[in-house]
Amino acid sequence: MVTLAEVARHAGVSASTVSYVLSGKRSISAPTRERVEHSIKELGYHPNAGARALASSRSNILALMVPLRTVYVPVMMEIAIAVATTARSHGYDVLLLTGEEGPAAVRRVTGSGLADAMIVMDVELEDERLPLLHAARQPTVLIGLPADTVGLTCVDLDFTATGALCAEHLAELGHREIAVVGEAAAVYERHTGFAERTLEGLRRRAGELGVRLLHRPCEGSYESMDGTLSRIFDERPGTTGFVVQNEAAIDPLLSLLRRQGRAVPEDVSVVAVCPEQVATQASVRLTSVAIPAEEMGRRAVELAVAKLAGQPLEEQVTLLAPELTVRASSGPAPGTS
Repeated sequence: MVTLAEVARHAGVSASTVSYVLSGKRSISAPTRERVEHSIKELGYHPNAGARALASSRSNILALMVPLRTVYVPVMMEIAIAVATTARSHGYDVLLLTGEEGPAAVRRVTGSGLADAMIVMDVELEDERLPLLHAARQPTVLIGLPADTVGLTCVDLDFTATGALCAEHLAELGHREIAVVGEAAAVYERHTGFAERTLEGLRRRAGELGVRLLHRPCEGSYESMDGTLSRIFDERPGTTGFVVQNEAAIDPLLSLLRRQGRAVPEDVSVVAVCPEQVATQASVRLTSVAIPAEEMGRRAVELAVAKLAGQPLEEQVTLLAPELTVRASSGPAPGTS
């Protein structure tokens, strides 16, 4: 195993200079730094993580709190992968925590120095973890938006604007009765931010445009979608537009509409809030607003690294603008073309 002393000899500098290059504790001239970095790379030197942590009071670890709820695991895993790969590019490893541990996991990390910073996902409007995060010394970035963002650093898709965009698209096509197939009821019971905000945007914009809106949560299985769809048409037989924010429900919905003899988009239009891959691989290519999971994960790490470096942030809340891509699943409402 290559030692720090061997790197120093190879680079023609002192061992302390190599330590300063690794820790960043002192300013080293660019030529010397480049010479040391070249020797580290050429010799394949890997500093001992424990020793570096003791020397710098840093663990070089980011803690990521990920929910394991089955309703949206694919999106969350895509974010987690982006966090892990971006963290490595900045020299950090990732400690994975399950969101189900809640405040206990926050206490464990903030009280032990296990991680230099935390990235928290699956944020609720009144999240019980927030008081602990406010009080913690470690920099924290939320992927999601609570009701009160004062003093917090957050990155998220603008889900309120996403809901409004879906309502506008269907209204422009002449649809006057829209049904929203949402996440499972438990997601709304927890007041999960992304779901609540999408619904808020839909309701507000639909009201402004004179469109009637009906929201029904759905577990996402074929059986639950069957019951939800029957209920929608019983309550609002004139429904011609659907907004789906539950990727598990998409295929069952399209299959059930087909079984009922309702053509998409001739009889009913469907707009989804889902990953791009889900929209393009459905039995009917879906008009959709994509969830920029990779960008959210990448930006969260960059914000955390900037906070660790003491860099001032231009904004504490970063909302990514939604983009609606029109495909084959949306068209003029029946009788309007």
